[in-house]
Amino acid sequence: MSHEQRLVDLFTEMINTHDPDLVDRFVAEDYLNHNAFVADGREANRQFWATFFAGLPDVTVTMEDLVISGDRVVGRFVYRGTHTGELMGFPATGKPVEMRTIDIWRVQDGMFVEHWDELNLMQVFQQIGALPALGGTGAQA
Repeated sequence: MSHEQRLVDLFTEMINTHDPDLVDRFVAEDYLNHNAFVADGREANRQFWATFFAGLPDVTVTMEDLVISGDRVVGRFVYRGTHTGELMGFPATGKPVEMRTIDIWRVQDGMFVEHWDELNLMQVFQQIGALPALGGTGAQA
């Protein structure tokens, strides 16, 4: 198993065990996060996950694809959980949530040092009722 694969395994373990302190083992202290919901740095990452786990306390993640090339690691993931706590400012609904993501990390000195992602948040917001579902109303234009 490559070191990069081990970093991704630690990431999925952190989510599936709901242990935000595991970020110490795969996120660099000066981590750059290109994500509107998470500030830079290991501590901000830890705080984000703690809040995320409060909103989806039964969340699990499954890795569907992993590509490693040079200093880049790309993973495609599916998160599943129940919205029983506040999530991104939305109060608990008790509804099931499924979110798909694509994450790209840059690795340096054996840690993730930079991160980009694409999140399927529109679908999440539709699932919790914050946005209307699209399509299929039967109305003709």
